[in-house]
Amino acid sequence: MLNSKNKYTEIIKAEGKRLGFSFCGVSKAGFLEEEAPRLENWLNKNYNGKMDYMDNHFDKRLDPRLLVENAKSVISLSLNYFTEEAQTDTNAPKISKYAFGKDYHFVIKDKLKHLLYFIEENIGEVNGRAFVDSAPVLDKSWAKKAGLGWIGKNTNLISKDSGSFFFIAELIVDLELNYDNAFEEDFCGTCTKCIDACPTDAIIAPYIVDGSRCISYLTIELKEQIPDEFKGKMDNWAFGCDVCQDVCPWNRFAVPHQNEEFKPRPDLLNLNKKDWEEITSEIFSEVFKKSALKRTKLEGLKRNISFLKPV
Repeated sequence: MLNSKNKYTEIIKAEGKRLGFSFCGVSKAGFLEEEAPRLENWLNKNYNGKMDYMDNHFDKRLDPRLLVENAKSVISLSLNYFTEEAQTDTNAPKISKYAFGKDYHFVIKDKLKHLLYFIEENIGEVNGRAFVDSAPVLDKSWAKKAGLGWIGKNTNLISKDSGSFFFIAELIVDLELNYDNAFEEDFCGTCTKCIDACPTDAIIAPYIVDGSRCISYLTIELKEQIPDEFKGKMDNWAFGCDVCQDVCPWNRFAVPHQNEEFKPRPDLLNLNKKDWEEITSEIFSEVFKKSALKRTKLEGLKRNISFLKPV
């Protein structure tokens, strides 16, 4: 007969799968001892650029028990967003695959609310919080602890089964569960494809990314003018960048997602170079309704597209 920890863990994982998550693993909530010096060093070298929020809540980033009182477990989940669909005009400014459909924050938050509700209905009152990329949680570290994969040389989490085109989210709960084994191996080997392919040399060493040089940072996080040193080095990316993932050999195992909400809008994929360069507020509001691309706002997108033009 299953004990309560086994039973609770099994039904949570089964419900996670039913909700469409590709992976659901559990790790014990506690202080991330190995990550602490790495994060401190990364911040001291200003690799966070203008992302000042990365300096905030240092302790909370390393200990989920400071985010949820009496936290016992971190439930890590992943959701596939890989697609083989692409923009029709190969000369148009490029946007990352993850922004083709509905903003993942809305999609995943909704699924996590359902999962938390399910836990309360089937297990009892639980103190828990849902996190999707917008709070001080080191999601890749927790997903690795839960057995999803290893952190690659491009600092993305990589799964042997499905590559790296997935979102990561967490439920931190005060419920004791069965804990999965951490993923201890590293299957990057001698490969340096991501390092060699990075257009702005942001991967300054294996497993170290200077965030202030990353195209995703430059086109999304940076709110001021993009530094001139990156002129001609942006590889035509106007929002985000997929280069280090596109060249990763492990992404040959990526399979297209089955999530209707992530399906690309045809009018987005069919925008040509001229459409992008002459984009209006009406088109922006219509085509990118509930899209992650709205994060840049229209002026930010125009700045990025203008920066891509030859001098």
